[in-house]
Amino acid sequence: MTSGKTRKVIPYEEARTLIRDADLFLFRGRGLVSLLIQRGGRGHYSHAGMAVWARDTLLCCEIREWHGGRAVTLSSQVRAFPSRIDWYESAPHGMWPEFDRAATADCMLRKAGTRYGYAAVLNAGLLHLPFVRLLIDPETDDTAGDSAPEYCSAGVANCYRLGKIDPVFNLSDRLTEPNDLSRSPFFQYRATLEMTKF
Repeated sequence: MTSGKTRKVIPYEEARTLIRDADLFLFRGRGLVSLLIQRGGRGHYSHAGMAVWARDTLLCCEIREWHGGRAVTLSSQVRAFPSRIDWYESAPHGMWPEFDRAATADCMLRKAGTRYGYAAVLNAGLLHLPFVRLLIDPETDDTAGDSAPEYCSAGVANCYRLGKIDPVFNLSDRLTEPNDLSRSPFFQYRATLEMTKF
């Protein structure tokens, strides 16, 4: 979420009527690993997922550590992480008419069952070390490592690109972190999700 903005907390039941295929979910996790991702990425987020509608069921498709690619109900995630999931609209205000929501959502759904990219996370983390950053040129090739297992935001970025949008210019998909997505002009913060019914 952009600095200086206050969070707008709304019930999941209200949000689900507004969320569309290929909208973005960014998670503010707890714990040491989440803190390292947040601080390393210079932001509040430690995980990314995507909205996919399956008939009348709203899914959160994600690539999560210990699980790999999976499709779970968004309601289950809001129950598990109340007021810690921020919903971002993709292509707000009808901009980016070339954006293919259906292809993007289908790409993310098809990542269910894939392995989690632990090596990719380690590689991205090492690039934050001061001396490593001095020695290695920034990677901008989006197709680099396309066949390797991904972590959450790398998989999300890859699917947006396949939907004809590169949400983070001048950065390879495989190095895209949740906070990089939060700063992209392609996404607009809409609300923080809260569960009011159980």
